[in-house]
Amino acid sequence: MCGIVGYVGREHRAADVLIDGLRRLEYRGYDSAGVAILEGDALEVRRAKGKLVNLEGNLRERPLQGRLGIGHTRWATHGKPSERNAHPHRAGSVVIVHNGIIENYRELRAQLEADGADIRSDTDTELIAHLIDDRVKRGEDLLTAVRGACMQLTGSYALGAICESEPNLLVTAKNGGSPIIVGQGEKEAFLASDIPAVLPHTRDIISLHDGDFAVLGEEGIQVVDIDGRPIDREFQQIQWDPVSAEKGGYDHFMQKEIFEQPRAITDTIGTRINESDQDVDLDGIAFSREELDGLQGVTLVACGTSYYASLLGKYMIEQLAGIPCEVDLASEFRYRKPIVGSKRIVIPVSQSGETADTLAAVEEAKRQGARVLAICNVRESTIARVSDDVLYTQAGPEIGVASTKAFVTQAVALYLIALKFGIARGLLAGDELRKRLHDAMRLPRMVEGVLGLDEEIQQVARRYFKAEDFLFLGRGMMYPIAMEGALKLKEISYIHAEGYAAGEMKHGPIALIDENMPVVVLATKGELHDKLVSNLEQVRARDGQVIAIASKGDDEIAAKANEVLQVDDLGEFLTSILVVVPLQLLAYHIATLKGTDVDQPRNLAKSVTVE
Repeated sequence: MCGIVGYVGREHRAADVLIDGLRRLEYRGYDSAGVAILEGDALEVRRAKGKLVNLEGNLRERPLQGRLGIGHTRWATHGKPSERNAHPHRAGSVVIVHNGIIENYRELRAQLEADGADIRSDTDTELIAHLIDDRVKRGEDLLTAVRGACMQLTGSYALGAICESEPNLLVTAKNGGSPIIVGQGEKEAFLASDIPAVLPHTRDIISLHDGDFAVLGEEGIQVVDIDGRPIDREFQQIQWDPVSAEKGGYDHFMQKEIFEQPRAITDTIGTRINESDQDVDLDGIAFSREELDGLQGVTLVACGTSYYASLLGKYMIEQLAGIPCEVDLASEFRYRKPIVGSKRIVIPVSQSGETADTLAAVEEAKRQGARVLAICNVRESTIARVSDDVLYTQAGPEIGVASTKAFVTQAVALYLIALKFGIARGLLAGDELRKRLHDAMRLPRMVEGVLGLDEEIQQVARRYFKAEDFLFLGRGMMYPIAMEGALKLKEISYIHAEGYAAGEMKHGPIALIDENMPVVVLATKGELHDKLVSNLEQVRARDGQVIAIASKGDDEIAAKANEVLQVDDLGEFLTSILVVVPLQLLAYHIATLKGTDVDQPRNLAKSVTVE
């Protein structure tokens, strides 16, 4: 899940392109950073432990002027964070950067050490450099050497390689869940792990597929397979404005992305809802009544925040479409030997489309003959390519590690799928369908209203940011929201927080409640409202500090809570999306008051592309 950038060309100093690109990719890893740049006829490697600013200081003191280079920002997998384990790694005349995990690295290391290789790091990456260098020394060109070395690897990799003997070329390769893109400019070419890194320079990109190798030079890009045969990969025009990947005046990317949610929801709904025809168009993805009626069920697979969005999807699909639905943590899915089969739809949910565990779950589902409908945010991502159908969320680039707009757009996408299933099965029609479609169209405006609570939420945060523990309680669809709220708080503030089904409070968490424990109670109107009020009263009886999220006009809750934040009522399904927004803001403001790194919380990375 590290970040890779590469440059070859005449228009820029490589160092400038690499540092700018790494800054845009720092969310992918920030244990260490480094660059390798060709100065004259020799490659010079600079590396630094910690965040990118440390490497920038090194380059300011001793600038590099070369026009060919590769850079890397690391999230450690093999070898602890340190300068010697930082990328790029060198062997002889070859320098490489790598994202992924080489599963047979122990065997390769033993083999290389037996052959006399001088291995200086604890990483699996350095071994690849030695394999390539051995072949270069035997007279192979860089592309042939990279292809040959990759034949010896087991695992996942996205790598970039440069060599002193070929001063105008950069070679890259991809296999497994690690993404890599290449971009073409005027007399220059670019390499990166993610699109924002190259947007200031080009919008013409190719997303490499598994088994692809590419040679980048001033005159163009050539893609070949492992045998060296040319592959025709078409360039895509990326529409994202580079400014959309910047903070845009906000203090943090996370803050900006929270406030972008109305736009992200609007774009995700787009033209998919047709109120006049009372229908939902999932970009042409069709489901017959016969197929849906014959299903044994739907399985949602996801990790982290996407898992909690999937739990919302379970409620939506079962209640709106009457189809049994399971939700699996993707990291557990294939290891429990799931029984899937051809009469089940599997829906992987992933912001990046590159999450390693979710990709493995997709492969297992396809192996068993299931139809796979992916929900993801990144076009041409690996999960999108291997799935039968893809429903793209339209969140745009999300830089903050703690996901916000990706979560709400995933929830909206699942709502659209549930509506489509219900319509196809004849369970949704008439006034009920008309209202559900209309409420979905109102959702972005309602989210804007919730964002208007920002100052009020900031005051609540000031009163509770010194707490050491938080409890989040919800029932029904608010239970997944409680878990998502707790996740956001613990991710960015490092405060211990738990999300619980309120009905389970008496089965353990109630023992923790005292006057020092803030308890966030999601108490919006619904069929379980009275039960939730009872849970709230049990918290107050033990002197717990109640922060309630309630429906507008609910005076009963206001009288029973220490703090109340009120949201509109859009029915249980869509109100759950409204409720997550104040929880995001609460976590954000508590984290800023504590002084933690909001956008890059410790030990976390944006795209988990390794197990």
